Amino acid sequence: MSISLFRRRSLQKIRHAMTLPLLAALLLASPLSQAQPAAREPEQIRIGFQKSAVNLVVLKQRGTLEQRFKNSKIVWLEFPAGPQLLEALSAGSLDFGLTGDGPPVFAQAANKDLLYVGAEPPKPESSALLVQPASDIKTLADLKGKRIALQKGSSAQFLLVRAVRKAGLAWTDIQPVYLAPADARAAFERGSVDAWAIWDPYYGAAELSFKPRVLSTGSGLSNNNSFYLAARGFTENYPGTVLSLLDELTKADRYVQQNRKEVAQLIADVSGLNLATVYLFLRRRPDPSPTAVLSPALVADQQRVADSFKELGLIPRAVKVADIVWHPKNAPLAQQ
Repeated sequence: MSISLFRRRSLQKIRHAMTLPLLAALLLASPLSQAQPAAREPEQIRIGFQKSAVNLVVLKQRGTLEQRFKNSKIVWLEFPAGPQLLEALSAGSLDFGLTGDGPPVFAQAANKDLLYVGAEPPKPESSALLVQPASDIKTLADLKGKRIALQKGSSAQFLLVRAVRKAGLAWTDIQPVYLAPADARAAFERGSVDAWAIWDPYYGAAELSFKPRVLSTGSGLSNNNSFYLAARGFTENYPGTVLSLLDELTKADRYVQQNRKEVAQLIADVSGLNLATVYLFLRRRPDPSPTAVLSPALVADQQRVADSFKELGLIPRAVKVADIVWHPKNAPLAQQ
């Protein structure tokens, strides 16, 4: 071997030896090559639902969340209405749940620490004011002086607020009787109250069971919005989990639309409702009903709910809904 060839090969080896560590260092420094830490999952996810929470019931019955969150224990808790659910959430007994438009306003006014994290499309036909078939109440104005059963702080309360205003009445012109849905139905059936403000599936069950007269649905009165709320600490610690929950809820809605017969049976099994009632209240839901973070329009709609309650003295202070609306960074979900 010539001296020049020997020197040339020696220099190549030296350059190669110097390049490998440098290349390795550059690769290790590259964010693309670094192992990305897995998104942190909570030890448990405690979810509150009601019989009307179709998409949550589907996820529960099919075990979907247990499959997606393999490192988290999924705990399901049922509530008769939104106020009770949000009380549990604010007390630290829940992480995530669904309510109508009224409960979050009352919770915020009471300084409960929670966040609006998602919403479904409006369901105005899924709530109603009911009277007995032979009742002398023919118009909303006829509610003056009448005893009306409703769950305090619920979406039914805003429906009634809007009905009273449309009739040209004052809130003090009626006699609200605050009862949970099951007790309200019993009072209505025995004639202890003159009317009942209620939502599905209780509305549908009553409609098929003893055929009350519908004085008015929410159409033209209330959008009957449904909101997903979460504890602030849970949302801030596990934003990816919250977004994944919203994603699974939208997938569940698609499943509802494509498998109506199976879903009706799933809901009947968990709720104790008969299939006819389930089919009825499913028909009143918008098709489709995806879940997304709140849009400015929806926040404004909810602010009108809050302002109405404050104007009537139903909540102790004015609230700004936008203050507790979650705005996730780079949310992959379209706003409503």
